[in-house]
Amino acid sequence: MRDEAPRTLTAICSALQEQIEHGLLPHGGKLPAERKLSELFNTTRITLREALGQLEAQGLIYREERRGWFVSPPRLAYNPLVRSHFHAMVAGQGRTPATEVLGARLIPASVEICELLELPALSSVYQIRRARRIDGRLVLYVEHYLNPAYFPGIIDEDLTQSLTELYDSRYGIRYGRVRFDMVPTALHPEAAAPLKVSAGSPALKITRINRDQHGRLIDCDLEFWRHDAIHVSVEVPE
Repeated sequence: MRDEAPRTLTAICSALQEQIEHGLLPHGGKLPAERKLSELFNTTRITLREALGQLEAQGLIYREERRGWFVSPPRLAYNPLVRSHFHAMVAGQGRTPATEVLGARLIPASVEICELLELPALSSVYQIRRARRIDGRLVLYVEHYLNPAYFPGIIDEDLTQSLTELYDSRYGIRYGRVRFDMVPTALHPEAAAPLKVSAGSPALKITRINRDQHGRLIDCDLEFWRHDAIHVSVEVPE
């Protein structure tokens, strides 16, 4: 009996993985309810959820709060060496991007943001919070922090568009040198809620610190990607 649960766990993972790989469970498709799956595999909900958790860790399926389990779409290739922006990167890979603005305001800069942007104590910054989708699926929560000295009035603009293009068209500012820091993390509640996942879910945090064409520190982005949404692919030029 002690060996039964591990064997059942392996059988569930193998069966679902095989059906996903052969397209019987299509990308983006919803899996049957946990009750039906547990009946299908003649197992307990505890064993089933453990199997689903393993497949989620592999990036094969994902869960949305109050909606259920879905088959993960193909990952987006993310190359930090390519100068692009979210909408162009997604569209360039034949996918459909979308952006939702969650909030935009002037706030006191935290210690972290002061350090990233090399601002003095008690500085103010523009904070823009956005959620981003690929083919309708929520994949990215991002917080942008802008030095207001360079972007007067920007929070009154249409912030669903590319900030890269808005910077250029309205302020004549283009990105110069960019620094990336990438670390695996767990989603904090403010990031988890817009992505419709549980707080503590795995994610990839990408911090971008951006200078303009004159070398000035102008903004930084804190990106929280669903862990199964992207893969980082870098080809170093000769």
